[in-house]
Amino acid sequence: MIKVKDLSYFYDDVLALDRINFFMKKEKVALLGSNGSGKSTLLRILGGLYFGKGEYWFDGKKITKRSVNKEFRRSVGILFQNPESMIFNPSVFDEIAFSLREFGFSDIKERVIEIAKRFKIEHLLKKSPLNLSGGEKQKVMLASILVYEPKVLFLDEPTAAMDPRTTGWFIDFMNDIEIPFILATHDLQVAYESCKRGVVMGEEHKILWDGDIDELMGDEETLLKANLVYKSNRKRKFINSKYHLI
Repeated sequence: MIKVKDLSYFYDDVLALDRINFFMKKEKVALLGSNGSGKSTLLRILGGLYFGKGEYWFDGKKITKRSVNKEFRRSVGILFQNPESMIFNPSVFDEIAFSLREFGFSDIKERVIEIAKRFKIEHLLKKSPLNLSGGEKQKVMLASILVYEPKVLFLDEPTAAMDPRTTGWFIDFMNDIEIPFILATHDLQVAYESCKRGVVMGEEHKILWDGDIDELMGDEETLLKANLVYKSNRKRKFINSKYHLI
């Protein structure tokens, strides 16, 4: 489904990705790494927003600036960490309906109502999305993506604005959907409960580890090297692990 070969990216002279090689079938993948490791940059390249050096193939087609068209845009859904960066419509209904109008759907109202019920946000349809909580905004933006049924999702720290209850809902929801996705996060619990495969970005902007997420959770050396956990000499009664998740 996705193939990346020798992919590099620079912000001016600052290295963000260093010769990334990556292959994804129709599966659910956790893209793990500390802040600044390159997770967000990689997702933006996969979503056709940035273009680096190297090759990117999607469904057997090489993706370049010229090849990114409406068909490709409809095939991918990108959810950013900050939902407010994606909001620009006056109501929740219009926010969800926007992509349907852009892609030429005819049954817009029916689709919006159906997805709103699925997300249990039908009571918010007439409200301004800017007046919602962080978790509600993220629900609206995810609904606005899933409503047009993309082939794959790219999720950039989607639980950052969610409280624990909403995070639990999100994990259950992502386990239930059949759409493959890449979930970029530094939250090991969210990654572990949502995905079977883990890909770890190191602080050198390279892939440090790729494999079964159960094996990753037991690989303390890799987790420490990627700055996904830390050790502490301070002990507390309610902590059983010798290192803490961050």
